[in-house]
Amino acid sequence: MSRWIFPLIILAILIVSVEIYTFQAFKTISKSKIVRYSFLLISVAVYINFFANILTYSRSDGQTPQFQMAMGLLLTVSIPKLVIIILLFGEDAYRWILKLISAISGGETKPLAGRRKFISQLALGLAAIPFASFIYGIIQGKYNYKVIKYQLSFKDLPDAFDGYTITQISDIHSGSFTNKEKIQYGVDLINQQKSDLMLFTGDIVNNQASEMDNWIDVFAQLEAKEGKYSILGNHDYGDYMDWANPQDKIDNFKKVKDIHQKIGFDLLCNENRYIEKNGQKIALVGVENWGKGFNQAGDLQKASKGINQKDFKILMSHDPSHWEMKVKQDDFNYHLTLSGHTHGLQMGIEIPGWIKWSPSKFVYKQWAGLYKEFGRYVNVNRGFGYHAFPGRVGIWPEITVIELKKG
Repeated sequence: MSRWIFPLIILAILIVSVEIYTFQAFKTISKSKIVRYSFLLISVAVYINFFANILTYSRSDGQTPQFQMAMGLLLTVSIPKLVIIILLFGEDAYRWILKLISAISGGETKPLAGRRKFISQLALGLAAIPFASFIYGIIQGKYNYKVIKYQLSFKDLPDAFDGYTITQISDIHSGSFTNKEKIQYGVDLINQQKSDLMLFTGDIVNNQASEMDNWIDVFAQLEAKEGKYSILGNHDYGDYMDWANPQDKIDNFKKVKDIHQKIGFDLLCNENRYIEKNGQKIALVGVENWGKGFNQAGDLQKASKGINQKDFKILMSHDPSHWEMKVKQDDFNYHLTLSGHTHGLQMGIEIPGWIKWSPSKFVYKQWAGLYKEFGRYVNVNRGFGYHAFPGRVGIWPEITVIELKKG
């Protein structure tokens, strides 16, 4: 316990400092005590709720929706305060510099009248942007499904598959869901694409197979003309919670795999299937999870057994770090890889054709969208569901539709 004392003291000092600056901003622009103390009381309530959830958190339960909401509320009130503290601390630093200049020169330099109030107004105005964004992200953003379409051309695509369409979904994370009507809307939107093939690239639950019990009837409605195939993601193995005994984890893993059959998907665990059309075929390869630094159950060689190098190949691999480290330069030539995993961190800024940014880019080289190297593609789906943070800000849930073209 003693090793936590110093970090807790530092954390307490940071929290108090942030709250003092925030209170000063409200105090500067308003004479109303109600305005001054309301946001402070809200912050205290959020801190108490978060730390109460931390104290009662158990790895045997995993991340419950209640724990995720406590995390979401903490981020919602904390991140806007970073804007406030940066501006007000900068203004304080400017004052200190002026005083230092005055002390050295022997003169007197006075700050502009009303500057503190202006800076406070500016800080609160700017802070309102992330605050409103996070509120929207928690209430509606996590259901703001976007259909993203790509048309990809390949010279060696069999003629029969010219115009063939694939819908990719990823990262369902059913243990986070709370609104069946919204999830049903997302499933209906997937079906509206009417693709030839549907591919799910992993993380059907957060940890436990039972998380999917209330959602099987919804996801069993997913349709594709020529089949539905899936793979496992890192969360499907139950590695992020404590189990009463090893057998419980083994039994849970089997139940997770059984879910795929219940909702009509053919689960590929280091396996492959040929998709045939008009006497021609393409190879569909599915590996188990392979992630940089953890869980490397994926076996590319085993998964590709029985297919030929000249075959047109689509690879399903949950973690895009697998493509970066193992797949993109493989001589066996995997034409198109479909991944997920990153969620784009569920927060960032995307304006098509202008900017695409998220803190996720500091962890993954390929973190959202389509990438091409060595004449091969990987698409990193932003995910259908959400995890840890119960919302999405700027990085919306994704349904990918890919049309294959000959050329």
